[in-house]
Amino acid sequence: MTETAIRDAFAKQEGWCRLLGADFTAGLCQVLGTILDRTTEVGRRVLDWPGDTAADALVLRLTGGLNALVRDGSLPALAVLYPPAAFERGAIETPLRAALAHAALAAWLDGPPQTNEVGRAAVLMPGLMTIAAETGLPLALFELGASAGLNLRLDTYAYDFGSFHCGPADATVRLAPHWEGPPPLAAKVAVAARRGVDLNPIDVTSDAGRARLLAYVWPEQAARIDRLAAALAAAALDPPIVDRADAAGWVEQRIAPRAGVATVVYHSIAFQYFPAVSRDRIATHLAAMGAVATAAAPLAWLRFEQEGGESGVPPTLRLRLWPGDERLLAEAHPHGTSVRWFG
Repeated sequence: MTETAIRDAFAKQEGWCRLLGADFTAGLCQVLGTILDRTTEVGRRVLDWPGDTAADALVLRLTGGLNALVRDGSLPALAVLYPPAAFERGAIETPLRAALAHAALAAWLDGPPQTNEVGRAAVLMPGLMTIAAETGLPLALFELGASAGLNLRLDTYAYDFGSFHCGPADATVRLAPHWEGPPPLAAKVAVAARRGVDLNPIDVTSDAGRARLLAYVWPEQAARIDRLAAALAAAALDPPIVDRADAAGWVEQRIAPRAGVATVVYHSIAFQYFPAVSRDRIATHLAAMGAVATAAAPLAWLRFEQEGGESGVPPTLRLRLWPGDERLLAEAHPHGTSVRWFG
């Protein structure tokens, strides 16, 4: 890509951050897109990036790395200018230039960001309640792109869906999205089994794993940071199983209807990052398994995904239930902070 296109990627990420209420990170993207040059290894690698900046989430690799070094105390001069401090371009430019030369920063460009947005459980859980209500069966959960598996444990969180409340009273994670529409179906979600898959699963029991996930949460969004920290602490006491594998092969090996449970394959803001061939294989296999599903052994495919690309269309929650139909359940904020429920 050209240098102009690379700098444009920072401007586009600035716009997305402002849209999602992350003004500090938006300002950071703006400054980075201006001051990057080839005097540092990081600057050279970014400005000469050979791939697709959007698909590679290049800007977020860099901002995540900076946040990680701020959080671990490696960049004290920059840390004092990070939230809760307000963004000041005039003050941050000099320490930011110095930070770009830090020896540990370049390694954060080597791999894509990894997130595990717990807020999305507030979108997925009503979908699971729908499946439980319509099948009358316990659920076997299989999550694709599961990261640390925090949203495999979504039945352990408490929820406020407008006037409707559910979940354990002693839950350390409580989600209360702005809710529009009728309440979800009041069905108990009994989980019979849970397992996830990710190309690079995060170990919730390791300090490094927890630090990596926290680094990719925008530093001005304190509520998201606190929620993620609480979910990580709870998961460390009961670690979910997340296999290291390609999702397509994993689905083909593991997913088939089973009598006595509703088999649920689900994912959230992940499918778009899978290779097209993997997406096709997953869809083909699920359709084949759906064709042999029965009321006693149903299969569900629950997807919370961004269908509109960069058009500003909100992500949607869609359910394909076999035997049954395909339907649109909701539109929601990418982080689950608001849900428009259709049911």
